[in-house]
Amino acid sequence: MTAATPSPPMIKAEAVNKYFGDLHVLKDINLEVPSGQVVVVLGPSGSGKSTLCRAINRLEPINSGAIAIDGTPLPAEGKALAALRADVGMVFQQFNLFAHKTIVENVTLAPQKVRKVSSAEARKTAMELLDRVGITDQADKYPAQLSGGQQQRVAIARALAMRPKVMLFDEPTSALDPEMVQEVLDTMTGLAKDGMTMLVVTHEMGFARKAAHRVVFMSDGEIVEDSTPNDFFTNPRSDRAKDFLGKILTH
Repeated sequence: MTAATPSPPMIKAEAVNKYFGDLHVLKDINLEVPSGQVVVVLGPSGSGKSTLCRAINRLEPINSGAIAIDGTPLPAEGKALAALRADVGMVFQQFNLFAHKTIVENVTLAPQKVRKVSSAEARKTAMELLDRVGITDQADKYPAQLSGGQQQRVAIARALAMRPKVMLFDEPTSALDPEMVQEVLDTMTGLAKDGMTMLVVTHEMGFARKAAHRVVFMSDGEIVEDSTPNDFFTNPRSDRAKDFLGKILTH
């Protein structure tokens, strides 16, 4: 018997560079995220974390290098990019829900339009996902009637409705009141336990310790450390990481 070919990493970034004018925001980034792994990206503001997250589904075009999702290189534009983007769920700081549509309509819209799922099937899936994130009872309300934490859980359900291969989270709790942060993190922890491949940009150290398989620490556009949460929090190798943790963990 021949050995099975190893499956490609779910996310692969090779020698990725990104400039905003003269500002070099991503410097030769190399990163692989295997299927089923949860990678948390930490680092000070302006370190390039969100730009990296947005580059992975080409919301931010890159200047050089290559990014592939599940072995397929990211196309520059057009239908091929739209198809690949459908495999990549994205949850932002802002919930970006459609204000004039109900919660269940927000969740069913993309599967019907992009995946061509029937309305009955889309609604069935939507209700299952709203149950999974704990807000079935809000299905027929409008976003403005929900708390920020509930809206963010709708945004997660909406991303999941596309049956993505990977989920990207860009500081999903930073716009929330403190008492709402945990409900969103609990939802994300549940996803992680279910084996969803996730790349999470966050300031939530507890989530990084509890749910991440790996912590990637960025500073000044570079990946400075890539280790297990335990190693990173108990034994950071670089001065930049020590300085970052010193500031965060003493507050």
